[in-house]
Order: sequence, then structure tokens, then C-alpha cells
Amino acid sequence: MSPFYTKTGDEGKTGLLGEGRVTKFDLRIEALGALDEATAALGLARASANAPQVATLLVEVQRDLYKLMSEVGATLENAEKFRAIDAARVDWLAQQTDALEDEVGVPKDFILPGENPSSAAMALARTIVRRAERRVVELDHTGGLENPALLAYLNRLSSLCFVLELLENHYAGQAPRMANEK
Repeated sequence: MSPFYTKTGDEGKTGLLGEGRVTKFDLRIEALGALDEATAALGLARASANAPQVATLLVEVQRDLYKLMSEVGATLENAEKFRAIDAARVDWLAQQTDALEDEVGVPKDFILPGENPSSAAMALARTIVRRAERRVVELDHTGGLENPALLAYLNRLSSLCFVLELLENHYAGQAPRMANEK
């Protein structure tokens, strides 16, 4: 058998971390897919980052997301074995965001993404993190999760992505373009 495929999903089902298999359109798998997209988008943002602290910060966030994905991908009976995201990790994200706030300032209005490739990549990552957050919230509201820190982590992560977008603009010497400018 190839190390790159198993053939076990050829009929539209996949395994969880625990007993049983679910369809590939199961809400838990949708949440995992959105989280996987978020990790990839953060990787793109990391690869295009110019501000020196962004790459280091995003590697740590990507590692957290893989831990978060492990818990989301586990059955409820096994989820605690994979629990790594807690209030301390949520606080860490908030601290990272707060530390950058003074450097970038808070915009007075909505901004348009796209002043430069690195800030645009962060904006795209933020929107994909938001989609992942919506899928995880939906899973939580249907009783599929037990750890409220997962929701808070994703909510803080989207805020950090916005601040990193502003930081990339700042580092490039560009003010963000406001959505309501004429």
C-alpha cells in the first residue's frame, strides 16, 4: 500500500480519533476541513510576511491549530486525551494582539485588504479563520465539543490576524485604505 493513500475513504467515509467512521460531509469533518484551510492560509501569510515577528508567531499559531484539530477530530469520549488548547493559550493570543496594538494603532473604519501581498495574505487568512470558527461553533452548538476554549481561541486568532495585517501594512510603510474613503 502507498504511504500517501489508504483507500479507506474511497466510499466517502473517514475515521475519527476514536471508534467509528463518519461521512466526509459530517459536521466534524467540515470543521476539520475549515481548520485545515486556515492553517494553510496562515502558512501562506507566514511565507509572505515581511515584519520580522510575524513568521515566528504564525508558526506557533499553526502548531496550536494542529492541536486544536486533534481535539476536534476526536470522538467526545477521546477528546480530553487531545486537549491542549485552554484558557492560557487564549490569553497568550490576546497578549500577542495587545502587544502589537500600540505599534499599529486601531483604524477608525473598516479597511480594504490588499495594500501589499503580505497584508493581503493576512486578510485572507483572517477570513478563513473566521469560516473555521463558524464551523467549530456549529459543531459546538450541536453538542459535538466540550471545550469552550476552542471557540475563544479561534475568535482571538481572527483578531490577531487583523492586527498582523495592520502590522504588515505598517512595516511596508503603507497606511491601510479605508473602506469609506472617496
